[in-house]
Amino acid sequence: QTRSLNAQLTESNADLERFAFVASHDLQEPLRSVTRYVQMLEKRYSDALDENGVRYIGRAVEGTKRMQALILSLLDYARVGSRGEMFTLADVGAVVDGAVSDLSARIDEVGAEVARDALPRILADEGQLAQLLQNLIGNAVKFAGEEAPRVHVSAEQQDGAWAFAVADNGIGLEPEYAEQIFEIFQRLHGRGSYDGTGIGLAICRKIVQRHGGRIWVESDPGEGATFRFTIPRP
Repeated sequence: QTRSLNAQLTESNADLERFAFVASHDLQEPLRSVTRYVQMLEKRYSDALDENGVRYIGRAVEGTKRMQALILSLLDYARVGSRGEMFTLADVGAVVDGAVSDLSARIDEVGAEVARDALPRILADEGQLAQLLQNLIGNAVKFAGEEAPRVHVSAEQQDGAWAFAVADNGIGLEPEYAEQIFEIFQRLHGRGSYDGTGIGLAICRKIVQRHGGRIWVESDPGEGATFRFTIPRP
């Protein structure tokens, strides 16, 4: 029965990946058309519109941008399992440094500090590992509290696996939401508070699962959060 349930779950995940890929791919062309015409309206006719008309066009432009971001996130989610690269020996320290470099504009803007311990080399899809760490570090910087964000990345050997931790001093979350945040489209905050599509942590979980590990969060409101994930050692 367990094998049957696992087979059903695998099939369900594959169906979801196919749906996400087809839906997001097919949505791109009509969205590009809508975006193009709305931008033309904004450029050519904004002077002829009253204040309400300009505001309506602005909201339409914002809506198309959110939809574009959502489509790209859906494609990323769908591609985790179907378009991953072969596992190679990856230097996690170098991957973290690359993620910090990619996030440098945001990090500098909020005065964040990102530090890391010495980190191991592991067998992994290096591109997906970079996406995972960039998502986790980016979230740690984004969900900051009153103090400047401080993020620390560490790792330790644990039961035949490397256990990684990305710890921050941010706003944290209620423990009751610790599982929900890894579900696709789940957001604990409105768009007015924090940007994002609600897919980033779902992608993180799929990446970790593809590597044979698991991911979870330990947190309390106002006490920061520590995202932990494991990657089996060869």
